[in-house]
Amino acid sequence: MQETTPHPLTDNELRATALKLRRRVIDMLWHSQAGHPGGSLSAAEILTVLFFREMRIDPRRPTWEERDRFVLSKGHGAPIYYATLM
Repeated sequence: MQETTPHPLTDNELRATALKLRRRVIDMLWHSQAGHPGGSLSAAEILTVLFFREMRIDPRRPTWEERDRFVLSKGHGAPIYYATLM
């Protein structure tokens, strides 16, 4: 049996979460007065679906050997990644 995220979100919850992540990104960039919003804002749905529905992760078990790993190689997308992990 494949374990997944503890409580995958519904489609409506995913939409609301993506919007919340976008707001966090804008807030981070506004307060820092630096950064490029496009790369982060365009990846909001991707990270939302991955982290809150598809990936096998459990924040309560950070050493779980079978968890999925995520690697983000574009530096301009760091704000959306940080927002997702908050």
